[in-house]
Amino acid sequence: MTTSRNVISILTDQHRVDTLGAYGNQTVRTEHLDALAAAGTRFDRWYTPTAICTPARASVLTGAAPFRHKLLANYERNVGYQEDLPEGHFTFSQALRDAGYNCGLIGKWHAGTHRLRDHYGFDGAELAGWHNDVDNPDYLAYLDERGLPGYRISEQMRGTLPNGGPGNLLAARLHQPLEATFEYYLAERTIELLHRYADDLRTSHTPFYLALHFFGPHLPYVVPDEYFDMYDPEAIELPPSVQETFTDKPPVQSNYSAHWTFDTMSEAESRKLIAVYWGYVTLIDEQIGRVLAVAEELGLMDSTAVMFSSDHGEFTGSHRLHDKGPAMYEDIYRTAGIVRIPGAPAGQVRQEFVSLLDTTATVLDWCGLDPSSAVDSRSLLPLVRGEQSDWDPAIVCEFHGHHFPYPQRMLRTDRYKLVVNPDSVNELYDLQADPDELHNRYQHPEMHEIRAALISDLYRRLRARGDNFFHWMTSMYDIGDVDYDPSMSGLDEDTYDHQE
Repeated sequence: MTTSRNVISILTDQHRVDTLGAYGNQTVRTEHLDALAAAGTRFDRWYTPTAICTPARASVLTGAAPFRHKLLANYERNVGYQEDLPEGHFTFSQALRDAGYNCGLIGKWHAGTHRLRDHYGFDGAELAGWHNDVDNPDYLAYLDERGLPGYRISEQMRGTLPNGGPGNLLAARLHQPLEATFEYYLAERTIELLHRYADDLRTSHTPFYLALHFFGPHLPYVVPDEYFDMYDPEAIELPPSVQETFTDKPPVQSNYSAHWTFDTMSEAESRKLIAVYWGYVTLIDEQIGRVLAVAEELGLMDSTAVMFSSDHGEFTGSHRLHDKGPAMYEDIYRTAGIVRIPGAPAGQVRQEFVSLLDTTATVLDWCGLDPSSAVDSRSLLPLVRGEQSDWDPAIVCEFHGHHFPYPQRMLRTDRYKLVVNPDSVNELYDLQADPDELHNRYQHPEMHEIRAALISDLYRRLRARGDNFFHWMTSMYDIGDVDYDPSMSGLDEDTYDHQE
């Protein structure tokens, strides 16, 4: 093989960081992701820019934060936000294509409704939506070619909605063999494309970028018998934050809890849901192992960077919630992040605050391209190579709504987390004393100086980024003197410097 620089990027959906052995879970079998972490760098403070699919995925595509690229919500439940990137917006895939790369993306797209993966230069069947596209013609053809049975489920798990109707489907038993599952199918299609790209690399020295985007372990957790029953519910401890009372919390959180029907389900059902979720994680890990084994057999690993992460996390009962939503807890904002670069130190663990956004600049940097157009992204290569780097000691995340508009901004530092909720109470958590984020200390008198410093820090960061959320903070909090006209009218002589 040539020494061309290639990339295999694996992205799961709604994947909790604490389900991986490499991140401390002693029960869930994730041997292939654990091996990847042992061969590369595990980031312990890896955050999504926003805990919702479309905005996070558009950020990976563009290297821009959601407030900048403006795809702010999933289109299925959109409430008027833009649904596609504007024509001409920078994407890393176009930069790679222009540099002569093959680009493929197998699996979930969910980063636009009209401009789809082929518009951005990606090979791969078009798979729609937020969940396994089990009616897709390519998947049905795959089943038919192999004589495999179609999708059929039983033992659906769901709660009861406040209006008395049935809740969202959370899990079910899948009556298909492993080879017929959507996850196995995605791995098969990835392996097929990997063979094709390896041939092109060998015969014409064409480098490649190949992404495998699983729809899981996003709910509903629909898996075959082996995985549905893999883990004993009785051996599972419910998360400590199941004690959530929502006292001093934004009311939207208790509303979301009711929407996700947590309190209408028994403790045994909650344990079973977690057990099935873990089984789903293992199923996906095994498919990742199949793909990486083929890359090894093809002699690609000495020239190929491998990245793994998720678009965001999942509650699975934490804070009496499921899915994700307008609550900026660690459960959904901190995810796994693993990067393996040929020649870089193995088994490294980094504590810097990094973002899923940073994968964009990292890919471009690894491929020898200018990462500066990925304006909110920073290459992780210096960290992966074990170099000391002047890295930001905090991270900013954002949210814009899901089902309804709901703007939030978060500042996470080494010890504290500040969340600004304009329609409601703000939140401040001491993650050293309260790692489960049960106690909102925003109004506690002893936190006054810390709160003021965090508010000021977040304000300055948002202004520097050009995130206009800072205008709300200008009028509502003590952020000191301003050097601009807060009304943005240019009509106030006391704050506006007229240009003659």
